Amino acid sequence: MKHKKTILEWLKAIFFALIVIVLFRVFCFEAFTIPSASMEKSLLTGDYIIVNKLSYGPRIPNTPLSFPFVHQRFGENTKSFLDWINIPYTRLFGSPDIERNDVVVFNYPMEAEEYPVDQRTYYIKRCVGIAGDSLEIKNGLVYINGKKNDVPEKLQFNYKIIFNTDSINSDSLEMLGITEGGKMNNKGEYWFTLDEQNIKDIRQIKSVVSIEPLMEKKGTYNDYMFPENEHFLWNLDNFGPLYIPKAGDSVKLSIDSLALYERIISVYENNTLRTSNDSIFINEKHVSHYTFKMNYYFMMGDNRHNSADSRFWGFLPEDHIVGKTVLVLMSINKSSEKGNKIRWDRWFKSVN
Repeated sequence: MKHKKTILEWLKAIFFALIVIVLFRVFCFEAFTIPSASMEKSLLTGDYIIVNKLSYGPRIPNTPLSFPFVHQRFGENTKSFLDWINIPYTRLFGSPDIERNDVVVFNYPMEAEEYPVDQRTYYIKRCVGIAGDSLEIKNGLVYINGKKNDVPEKLQFNYKIIFNTDSINSDSLEMLGITEGGKMNNKGEYWFTLDEQNIKDIRQIKSVVSIEPLMEKKGTYNDYMFPENEHFLWNLDNFGPLYIPKAGDSVKLSIDSLALYERIISVYENNTLRTSNDSIFINEKHVSHYTFKMNYYFMMGDNRHNSADSRFWGFLPEDHIVGKTVLVLMSINKSSEKGNKIRWDRWFKSVN
């Protein structure tokens, strides 16, 4: 009996410990791994980060009946959550108080047709524009309300580099932290993803003939860019101007401008939307304006030419915000071919 009682006490302790861990993870702090290069050099592939959910107010889970520590699915076919109960968007302490240039973890909004908000894939980007801002990208740099918002030394862009030799030392490039890009078809031509320090270092290489940024010209239309409409001749490096919706604000709607906000109206804010000739109907009422129910944000990666961000899929609703990235806990370079894969200099490094 004494032995059984001891086992029962241990089981109770483990059960309550798991509850505390789950609640701490849901409402306070959670660890994530950086899976891609979209935030380099601020965050590197293989960084293990800590996200503070208290910074913006913890969300109540939409799907409380879900298996802890498993996101979306067991394997390919079995969901890790039950949607018998689906709690509407609720955030403790009100709307998130996000500041420009915060590094934010959020749920990917383009999975709206597949998963509830809290079960959508986690993304991490820098918030370059907040609700109520007017945003424009000129030659790769972000301007908010007419003023430059970017810190150039944190950013990476693609460059074409001409060398007077047809082969370069890959070990030297890795030592300089240059990991993306490679040789092109023309003799001596390479394309690399570089930050400002990389450019300074490469200019010291004697075999370098020229360095040229690979920027798209203003007025060039990429049909895969948000809002995927020929009325907006935007591309990766020249985008906008664009108003970022704020809760309570109203915008004038027209057939031409509707492409900017139709996903907000119909998907994120759950209205029926249809057009007839030049008329717009929301919930079967003819309208000329729309008033937003939520705040929205514009997210971009620091690796500006290698980031699937708001330039491709548009605005981020506030109910998708998870938390603020505050710390790199540790970092492991799994792709390194050398013996030491641990980046000791990144352990316990603050994120800004």
